Amino acid sequence: MIQELFEKALNINSPWYVKELNFNPNSKRLDIYVDFKRGSTFNYYDKDNSVELVDLKAYDTTTKRWRHLNFFEHECYIEARVPRVKLPNGKVKIIKTPWEGLSSGFTLLFEALIVQLSMSMPINQVSKLIGVHNDKLWSMLDKYISGVREREDFSDIDSIGIDETSRAKGHEYITLFVDLNKRRTLFVTEGKSSKTIKDFTKDLKEHNGNKESIKQVSCDMSPAFIKGVNENMQNANITFDKFHVIKLINEAVDRVRRDELKSNKLLVGTKYIWLKNEVNLTIKQKELLEQLTISKMNIKTIRAYNIKKSYQDIYEAKDKKEFITYLNKWYYWATHSRLEPIKSVAYTIKRHWSGIVNWFESKINNGILEGLNSVIQAAKAKARGYKTFKNYKIIVYLLTGKFDFSVVNENIKRS
Repeated sequence: MIQELFEKALNINSPWYVKELNFNPNSKRLDIYVDFKRGSTFNYYDKDNSVELVDLKAYDTTTKRWRHLNFFEHECYIEARVPRVKLPNGKVKIIKTPWEGLSSGFTLLFEALIVQLSMSMPINQVSKLIGVHNDKLWSMLDKYISGVREREDFSDIDSIGIDETSRAKGHEYITLFVDLNKRRTLFVTEGKSSKTIKDFTKDLKEHNGNKESIKQVSCDMSPAFIKGVNENMQNANITFDKFHVIKLINEAVDRVRRDELKSNKLLVGTKYIWLKNEVNLTIKQKELLEQLTISKMNIKTIRAYNIKKSYQDIYEAKDKKEFITYLNKWYYWATHSRLEPIKSVAYTIKRHWSGIVNWFESKINNGILEGLNSVIQAAKAKARGYKTFKNYKIIVYLLTGKFDFSVVNENIKRS
């Protein structure tokens, strides 16, 4: 009766059955012994010939063990006598049991738990919680990421975002390629050179995508990204991410502030007043900004700040003609501001004019990427960094790939 109860709980069906249970309260462990009925036949998928072989009799058997979900606070293991079958070509192969996972020694249910825990906490914490070494968890997660990515279909990809993010100190970078429509990471590669674009188009092709179908690309003004897109995705129009442009202007404003701070101590402690959007200022910051604004002093930082705000307003234009008109007026103001950092960033914008104007047609930006990047960086901070690119890539895909892991393990709910 108890064996039948565990068969139902474990979803073990004929010809398999639970032969014996061994519960040890001292070692806090439950062992479930599974066997198969005498005279049973089995199926085996021959990968070499891509054919399912059916009704094969057991040639001999071997014993295997898998870690399963805990039975309350007790570790649980399934041990089974598993048949090996003889193929028509004479080779002898071990069959795959219905409960075994992608990794050696884990059941599918146990792996489902690991995947879901790994989405919520650092791997070293998962390791401590379930008592499995880090390396084995990374290996298992790699199999799941690889298994899902093999089934990915990129045939409908036409709009992507590209951005680099730091993996570790010492300027170690990875580049992310994101589907801007479905808001998920498509591809992760090491470095931030133009070769990353070539690597992406290769991966795109391997997943039924077509680089000729990419019509819109959002990225920063990195010469490497521009070169890579122009050489590998000739049908794509580049839109320079407006958040990146505003970041460049913010940096120029801050350079003006730092230069002026040497002669004007009123600017001490005001750094974030000029970098934030006005709606995000605290009450105290708003009061200080108002005091500085109405003062009769000719504060250069205020002029730089107003030029920044004016640039942000350009994106409120009603049509492309108005957008270009506002951009031209802004450019004239910025280049005649007598503020060298502001003039410099204005010249940079002029050199990338078409990609900035393209925004009005595409209306795309890397805001999605920035959100995904914040998730990645938060995970990295919790884990105190990841030692290898491979592991970092696994985490990026796990947290931002929006994968349907149910295609490789039906026990995992789709994210």
